[in-house]
Amino acid sequence: MGVDMSNPPPSRTKDFFASPALSLSLAGIFRGANDTGAASEAASTDVEAWDEAGSGGGAARRAETVEMSSENSGLVRSRSEDDYGLEGEDEDEGEDNGDKSKKKKRKKYHRHTAEQIREMEALFKESPHPDEKQRQQLSKQLGLAPRQVKFWFQNRRTQIKAIQERHENSLLKSEMDKLRDENKSMREIINNSCCPNCGNATISKDSSITTEEQHLRIENARLKSEVEKLRAALEKYQPGSGSPGSSSADKERENRCSLDLYNGTFGLEKSRITEIVNKSVDELIKMATAGDPLWIRSVETGREILNYDEYVKEFPNDSASTTKRSIEVSRETGMAFVDLPKLVHSFMDVNQWKQMFPNIVSKAANVDVICNGEEPNRNGAVQLMFAELQLLTPMVPTREVYFVRGCRQLSTDQWAVVDVSIDKVEDNIDASLVKCRKRPSGCIFEDKSNGHCKVTWLEHWECNRSPIHTMFRNIVYNGIAFGAKHWIATLQQQCERLVFFMATNVPTKDSSGVTTLAGRKSILKLAERMTGSFSRVIGASSYNIWTKVASKTGEDTRVSSRRNLNDPGEPLGLIVCAASSVWLPVPAHTLFDFLRDETQRSQWDIMSNGGPAQSLANLAKGQDRGNSITIQAMKANENPVWILQDSCTNSYESMVVYAPVDITGMQSVMTGCDASNMAVLPSGFSILPDGIESRPLLITSRPEERSSEGGCLLTIAFQILTNPSSKAKVTAESVESVSTLISCTLKNIKASLHCEDN
Repeated sequence: MGVDMSNPPPSRTKDFFASPALSLSLAGIFRGANDTGAASEAASTDVEAWDEAGSGGGAARRAETVEMSSENSGLVRSRSEDDYGLEGEDEDEGEDNGDKSKKKKRKKYHRHTAEQIREMEALFKESPHPDEKQRQQLSKQLGLAPRQVKFWFQNRRTQIKAIQERHENSLLKSEMDKLRDENKSMREIINNSCCPNCGNATISKDSSITTEEQHLRIENARLKSEVEKLRAALEKYQPGSGSPGSSSADKERENRCSLDLYNGTFGLEKSRITEIVNKSVDELIKMATAGDPLWIRSVETGREILNYDEYVKEFPNDSASTTKRSIEVSRETGMAFVDLPKLVHSFMDVNQWKQMFPNIVSKAANVDVICNGEEPNRNGAVQLMFAELQLLTPMVPTREVYFVRGCRQLSTDQWAVVDVSIDKVEDNIDASLVKCRKRPSGCIFEDKSNGHCKVTWLEHWECNRSPIHTMFRNIVYNGIAFGAKHWIATLQQQCERLVFFMATNVPTKDSSGVTTLAGRKSILKLAERMTGSFSRVIGASSYNIWTKVASKTGEDTRVSSRRNLNDPGEPLGLIVCAASSVWLPVPAHTLFDFLRDETQRSQWDIMSNGGPAQSLANLAKGQDRGNSITIQAMKANENPVWILQDSCTNSYESMVVYAPVDITGMQSVMTGCDASNMAVLPSGFSILPDGIESRPLLITSRPEERSSEGGCLLTIAFQILTNPSSKAKVTAESVESVSTLISCTLKNIKASLHCEDN
């Protein structure tokens, strides 16, 4: 089943900045409507690995649908071929025709033995779809008919699918309840809405209906349509709608039996989940505080490397066979300027957690609350969560994972937040289709006074090794892309941004061009929304369905499209987005400084027509001078154009995001007016390390040639509004124009940095 995510609804979630305006959107965790067919097919066919040379990212992601399921490892009622009357027919062969005409032999049902079930369960975990040869071999081994084995496997797959659908139904209900609450709160805000400067009520031309009310009515109509689509999709997969070859009654009995096995969360009692969390917290503490011989520091890169042999000795229960899976373990420590209770609360609130890491978490949701914890600090809280994690490029597939998150107070100034996947912890949990799982991971927060916290972050992944584009193999396979350094660098950057947002005594040099504190906050909020929107459209999340197109210059360009029907934060109509990633032999900080500098903008920006850009405002949002927001003015086709640009950098990655803005609207935002309804369509760049950290120094006597810096990975993405009509379709001309825009921009960047292709 699927949900149409091609145009996700605008979010009205609570702002992480404790302010009434903008926060990043939280969408559901379901696939797009056009993924429905692929998702249902994936329940009965083998999951295929992601193919970097495939026809598009959409098909690859549909193949990576994660199924979390529950199995029963004990004696299970399993229908064999006797359910379909085969045994009854064999017994009737010895009867004469007279007896047959009087009455039919009543069908007998066969129950498999514990040994038969155990053998079939073992094969099912290795291969949910055994071939004819495997079924024949298993039937001889167990003394069953081949059709009995075949039907057992069909029933087992349907059982898993039914349990998954039950969880999806509960998620749909939870999401709809949230939407109702948000609509109710929005109505209350509308009734009391007023301009923060003049104090007058914000009304539209029609005095009886406000603009917000119009948007809410449109949104409610869209939500009703969405509910009808979901209801139709659910009815399609309701028990009784069996596949050809099985009766409705048999299908109903099978699904009812599957749902009867459901107990607790994903087949686990809540007490068992709490026990797993407590054990994981103990492992997290040991892993975060241990030194040699468990952790060894690399001489070449300076990174801490886990001694896996020592890990297996220390934690023998978690030393399961991983012959077909890769292990990624990383540890990082850093200081964050944030209050400890607020930080813990942000991790336990899924909306704030997603907003804190907009470039990593593309989707997140609470599936179930196991324990609310002790008030007021929620000590001991445990909840089941879902998350989709991404890189800022469409060329690396996302990681979808279910995990349990728990928090525990270790002392008066120390907390632990642990994440651990619950698959493979019980025999009745099938993990054969799960591509990624989290071993005990998480953070230990320690209050260092003066508003600072010491954060020790541990990431421990177990993933299927699927093909990755050659450019990104180093940072993904080496555990850098989704590692602890990436998370902690993002946390430090977001905490710094929050401090600069809340500051009231900002120096003039850090806030040039904006005269009021209200204007500064409005611009910071608008820039945050713009960058968050860019992070959603540039990744490989199922929000976007990418199609690979051939470019004239040979770049691997991906194109996606979406329709904006009612979100006032973006232009209404058909939007086409194109993205491409390349490796450049220049240091990441050199490329970042070049792209964010307005004096060099004319060297790469085709829309500037070679004209210079003038800086109208410059707002700092971090200690690094690269973390800033600027408003630039330039002339395009003899018409003045204003550009809002947000530059972000940390020890792991950098971003330069910009969008043309309406001059009149931007002037009002600079005075402190609300910018939530200001339409922006961001484009920009993402800069990642190339992962070659062990590059040796060049042996030479000339100091200027001594360098250990390698290259970087640049991802460029452009968005254009091709048609203001919501019914318009993507044309070849629009795809060609945005692809040409990317090719020309990359050519200009390479020429300016003197790194043209040979």
